Amino acid sequence: VRPVESGGALVQPGGSLRLSCVASQAITSFFNSHDWAWYRQVPGKQRELVASIALSRNTIYADSVKGRFTISRDNARKRVYLQMDNLKPEDTAVYYCNTFEESLRWNQGTQVTVRGQGTQVTSSS
Repeated sequence: VRPVESGGALVQPGGSLRLSCVASQAITSFFNSHDWAWYRQVPGKQRELVASIALSRNTIYADSVKGRFTISRDNARKRVYLQMDNLKPEDTAVYYCNTFEESLRWNQGTQVTVRGQGTQVTSSS
């Protein structure tokens, strides 16, 4: 079972995105018996926890996203969402979802890039 993430895009600083994660292959009882979380990773760094949501709907956020990101879950549809507001360039990363215990195989994630207009991207190739 691998969650499928979507919703990533290129956005300007201050913008918003809503990421979705669907665990359609998971049986409903599995989805409804686990806490779920969003993680992110940038090249060269370890994957980090961004936000988690418990069965009780209690939430935990990384300090860097508190007040800007909101995690939610839809048990009936086996979906987890991450509403991201007031995005900053440092939020640029590949975003993944998984259970809080990281019990599922990681999928490819969804790329979020926060970059202003006119920002140059240089290539060494």
